[in-house]
Amino acid sequence: MILSGALAEGERLTEERLTEELGISRPPLREAMRTLQQEGLIEVRPRRGAVVTTLTEQDVMEILTLRSALERLAVELGVPVTDPARLERCRAALARMEREAEAADRGALVSAAYDFHSALVALAGHGRLDAAYASVQRQQRLCMARNLYTRENEYEDLVTHVKRHRRLLEVVETGDPQAVLAELAVHGERSFLAPPDARP
Repeated sequence: MILSGALAEGERLTEERLTEELGISRPPLREAMRTLQQEGLIEVRPRRGAVVTTLTEQDVMEILTLRSALERLAVELGVPVTDPARLERCRAALARMEREAEAADRGALVSAAYDFHSALVALAGHGRLDAAYASVQRQQRLCMARNLYTRENEYEDLVTHVKRHRRLLEVVETGDPQAVLAELAVHGERSFLAPPDARP
């Protein structure tokens, strides 16, 4: 609900409402909320309780630069890929991206792109790196949920989005880590902040 944008920044989260909407009891809900708090997706404020985190420009910059640094580390550790079978997860995610682009399902395409990047990071064979990256990805989804301007008005064409990821996989398959790092640098990050003249 938070990552889809169904809950707005600063919105108060009550146990009564969430247990009813999600159909779960309070103990697993409280555990989930503790995890969300640890990952920075919700905040607990005095006299207000839990609320959806409000991100600043500094927050977004930190999330995106950390994500980039983790991907670069994964490439340094995981490329060249000695066992071609380890690329199957990347290929499967890319194939899913292609299907979702054909169906013009932007939301499903973005989800598949997250899977692609997770598969890329997994090439490092580093469990703690995978866990750190998964946490950062969830925070990046919050960046996307907060900014409908970028998602709906500036997001690149779906086919172009798939082509960028296909190109990245092709470079990974060459086995040259420096070439992959160079491609990641131009692969780029979409801005999750609206231009100054578009912000309320």
